Amino acid sequence: MILTGPEIVRRMGTEIKIEPFDASLINPNSYNLRLNDELMIYKERALDMKKPAQTEMIKIPPEGIVIEPGTLYLGRTVEYTETFNLVPMLEGRSSIGRLGLFVHVTAGFGDVGFRGFWTLEISAIQPIRIYPFVPICQIFYHTIEGEVLEYKSGKYQNNTGIQPSLLFKELEKNNAT
Repeated sequence: MILTGPEIVRRMGTEIKIEPFDASLINPNSYNLRLNDELMIYKERALDMKKPAQTEMIKIPPEGIVIEPGTLYLGRTVEYTETFNLVPMLEGRSSIGRLGLFVHVTAGFGDVGFRGFWTLEISAIQPIRIYPFVPICQIFYHTIEGEVLEYKSGKYQNNTGIQPSLLFKELEKNNAT
């Protein structure tokens, strides 16, 4: 089951934390999250899963910035979230998708117990000007059944900013055993 907007509000402070919270961003069955004012790009064209990638930060000015096809831009939400006893999921807004802008490649699925900002994997079909602080995606919540095993990974939990891929840490650990 997916929580309704009023149910999201009802569970705020217990199973759901969204900071800052703005009631105008509630939808019938989701909550809009906003794009922060920074993007991260990878410096190398060819990335290696087993190595940390070099990155560069880009500030999104108030007048916006044009992002180009063929480049992956990592952004993050303005909102910090915590979720307990529910599965948080992230999707793009239809109005954003209709402009040819994708806000996640494959990572729209959250884990029970996740605490942090959401890193967005932004890509565009055609050049598009984006702006800081626009509602860019929506979070929604699924109820779960069964014993809850909360997310405890050290890779992305309690993050404070945009997170590039940390897959290399997982692969290092697997190779060490």
